[in-house]
Amino acid sequence: MTKQGDPMNSVAMSSAVTPGVASALRTVETEAAGLAAVQVCLAGDMAAPFEAALETIAGVKGRLIVTGVGKSGHVGSKIAATFASTGTPAFFVHPVEAVHGDLGMIGRDDAILAMSWSGETAELKGIVAYSRRFRIPLIAITSRPSSALATAADTALVLPRAEEACPHGLAPTTSTTMQLALGDALAVALLERRGFTAGDFRVFHPGGQLGAQLTHAGDIMHSGDRLPIVASGTPMSEAIIVMSRKGFGCIAVVADDRLIGIVTDGDLRRHIGNDLLDRTVDEVMSRNPKTIEPETLTGKAIDMLNEANITALMVVKQGRPVGIVHLHDLLRIGAA
Repeated sequence: MTKQGDPMNSVAMSSAVTPGVASALRTVETEAAGLAAVQVCLAGDMAAPFEAALETIAGVKGRLIVTGVGKSGHVGSKIAATFASTGTPAFFVHPVEAVHGDLGMIGRDDAILAMSWSGETAELKGIVAYSRRFRIPLIAITSRPSSALATAADTALVLPRAEEACPHGLAPTTSTTMQLALGDALAVALLERRGFTAGDFRVFHPGGQLGAQLTHAGDIMHSGDRLPIVASGTPMSEAIIVMSRKGFGCIAVVADDRLIGIVTDGDLRRHIGNDLLDRTVDEVMSRNPKTIEPETLTGKAIDMLNEANITALMVVKQGRPVGIVHLHDLLRIGAA
């Protein structure tokens, strides 16, 4: 018999579920409850200190220094990376290394975000004392409002106590998930406050698939003589020759330099017959084709290709075709 709150009750499960999967479901459910508690807290008692923390970080002339020990340190390292990639200069400083010389990495124009679930982590004493001595703004993320860290901090973000997913209540699991979510919340709120754009994001992510998907269509499109294009009224006998020579599997049809349709390989198959070559492109083309603009991100182009089940998109500017992007181009740059 399952108990109230057991994932067996809340998730549709097979009668043959393994003990491992049952354990995983309990872990996810327990951590989800922790995140729900953070949400309630942010809408209540944490709202004011959260805004104060945003004001502090947004106002520093230097960088945000994130610090912590153990699992909090690992989470802090990820949070620092998230801040840095979304427009807030930040890096992680280990508190033990700090008291052996790395305090010199922290300037008076910086702010410190210190993380400790208990708020009593002995290794943080040196960096906390340094922040107080030189009046460097200190923000704490902890679960104990009366802890040494929370008391010393200018702003304390106090997370609610929650049950760890670890059955012994020992391994940091739910608690680190909550810390990570709160760090992400700070980074995203600052991103939005600063008006950080996808273009800005690309500056910090030039490599890999993510960087490729943040490339603009205009950067990779084929244009000029490579553009497959014919005028309205062109006989299909001529259009097919152009279409074959350009090699994109489609051809744009224009009237007064404006795109009015597109002829694809699929259109040819649908109109195959003895009189196909005697028709004009206007009789065969598909009207209102899918198009993008030069500023469209390639990630968006991939979504459009997949959704429409097509292999190429015409790039238009004010209704006039200026290029074409093919699926092969997206594969070549690693965006797909």
